[in-house]
Amino acid sequence: MAHSSTTGDSTGSRFAPGRGRDIVCLGRLAVDLYAQQVGARLEDVASFAKYLGGSSANIAFGCARLGLDAAMLARVGNDHMGRFLTETLAKEGCDVSHVRIDHERLTALVLLGLKDRDTFPLIFYRENCADMAVDEADFDEAFIASSKALLITGTHFSTAQVNRTSRRALDYARRNDVRTVLDIDYRPVLWGLTGKADGETRFVASEGVSAHLQGILPLFDLVIGTEEEFRIAGGKTDLADALAMVRAVTSATLVLKRGPLGCQIIDGEVPHSLDAAPLHGGVEVEVLNVLGAGDAFASGFLSGWLRDQPLEACARAANASGALVVSRHGCAPAMPTPAELDYFLREAQADPQRMRRPDRDAKLARLHRVSPARKAWHEVLGFAFDHRNPFFELAQQTGADEARIARLKNLFVEAVAQTESALNLHGSIGVLIDDRYGQDALNAATGRGWWIGRPVELPGSVPLVFDHGRSIGTTLIAWPQEHVVKCLVQFHPDDPIELRLEQEAQLRALYDATQASGHELLLEVIPPKQASLPQGPDIVYRALKRIYNLGVYPEWWKLEPMDATQWQAVDALIAERDPYCRGVVLLGLSAAVEQLKEGFRAAAQAATCRGFTVGRTIFHEPGHAWLAGEIGDDELIRRVRQTFETLIAAWRSARGEPTTHEKSHHAHQEQAA
Repeated sequence: MAHSSTTGDSTGSRFAPGRGRDIVCLGRLAVDLYAQQVGARLEDVASFAKYLGGSSANIAFGCARLGLDAAMLARVGNDHMGRFLTETLAKEGCDVSHVRIDHERLTALVLLGLKDRDTFPLIFYRENCADMAVDEADFDEAFIASSKALLITGTHFSTAQVNRTSRRALDYARRNDVRTVLDIDYRPVLWGLTGKADGETRFVASEGVSAHLQGILPLFDLVIGTEEEFRIAGGKTDLADALAMVRAVTSATLVLKRGPLGCQIIDGEVPHSLDAAPLHGGVEVEVLNVLGAGDAFASGFLSGWLRDQPLEACARAANASGALVVSRHGCAPAMPTPAELDYFLREAQADPQRMRRPDRDAKLARLHRVSPARKAWHEVLGFAFDHRNPFFELAQQTGADEARIARLKNLFVEAVAQTESALNLHGSIGVLIDDRYGQDALNAATGRGWWIGRPVELPGSVPLVFDHGRSIGTTLIAWPQEHVVKCLVQFHPDDPIELRLEQEAQLRALYDATQASGHELLLEVIPPKQASLPQGPDIVYRALKRIYNLGVYPEWWKLEPMDATQWQAVDALIAERDPYCRGVVLLGLSAAVEQLKEGFRAAAQAATCRGFTVGRTIFHEPGHAWLAGEIGDDELIRRVRQTFETLIAAWRSARGEPTTHEKSHHAHQEQAA
């Protein structure tokens, strides 16, 4: 029989003391391709969204998102999809040190459709896939023993290979007082009980599968499953009889998922009637997609269970997590954060009817976007060459072929790369590049880990017009996710009402498009200096406040240099309205280097200012000379680097940070000592 789930150390914890991680998840790790056309047959789907998938991986991801120290134990292929999976888990804070690379097999793949509320066709591409080859040699006893708990999903008992591996992990766990968790995760197709394309069928009775599961159930402390999954585990048609059969072979805590009803937890004897088992009710929501809801439920339950919370609290978090995921597209990316769970449960208690459609709640959508772990940008040292008209004018002035501008912008990327390498600025470099003259440069910059902004405004347009037409969402479809949508708007809070309404409508459309596409948004706000409009030290502050009042929350602002008092006001506004804001970057216009240094000194004390993205100050003179044929590639790069690196040193000096030269000198002194 299993350990008792309520015994552990002398403090009354469920778990042995001194464990470095919360949970190790062993099982499926695959790529999910979700149909983007809801309501279409899988045959008619035109496009798919790519997500991390696989039940164990989803649970590991969800646990990490909810703040647990989770590790994944699996294999991926030596391929692009395998790297996508490990990078996705790692970005969420999940330990991937034991995700082995299989050089003989490809990463598993699943195609999924959303036909209607009850029909979710899916096809598993798992023939000899990497995660089903996970081996006993892929981990040692110390790894399993380092954790409070080990979770395994049912698929990883379905073949001789994974059954042997899973049992070895269980042996290690039981020898080291590691709590064991089974998510039954019954997929008949993966046990060879249906046609290969029938991944949708959730239940096929099988005496062989039931006997196999009953052979491993004694090894678990916690068992999670749906009604169908407990029927297969118990080998009985009647649910109460099936649960009684499960109880006959294990003393584990049984968590029965009841869909929209919530869940029931049986921690002792199974009652003759399930009505006698307390029902922990969930929040009723309208269903978009049930796929992955069980994994979210497990993550939510474990987030409480691994923190020694009462089972009722575990059930509450589990039900809420499942409810949020059924209302969203995809599984892993739909998983909630603690901030989302707190908000959802609080609002659902206050107004359950409104929370039947959590997908329509703007604040919840905002929390889902901004509260997960994201790459931190503590500093942005940016070279902006997204300009279009100024480069066209340079070509006209020098008589250069307009086609040479693309080559020039590629050389700018090379200059930035050299600066990054020479000054060891990995994680701080930024660029702003357009796609009119700079598409090749964008392609060259993408994938380097740089902060990349990309403009959408038609240069000089007032009111704001988008460069590629009104359908801004259509434009963003083709953009890499790492590109930040940059929009310059000449916006004054006292603009004539017709102009202001048109501009605000455009900003709102842009914001909605980025919410749908997943791109971050940077708004560059430059109030016009017309004599007919009021001017004063509070104009930028009032412009930002007005945009926040519209319900627009850009991740980034790009602003002109201001004095210390103005920065204090902007800092306070951002702290009040959007504590998740990524920050402000300074624009340069065509100011001289000394003038920019003065602006740096004022901005350096601002809590929200992360750095700068300066353009013409850097590129105008060398760009003109290169287009005129007066200098070659190497000299262009040298001049660009010289000015860019001067600005970097000035910014860091203004912040009171040692320059790269000073750091190098200090390092040499330490070595000499």
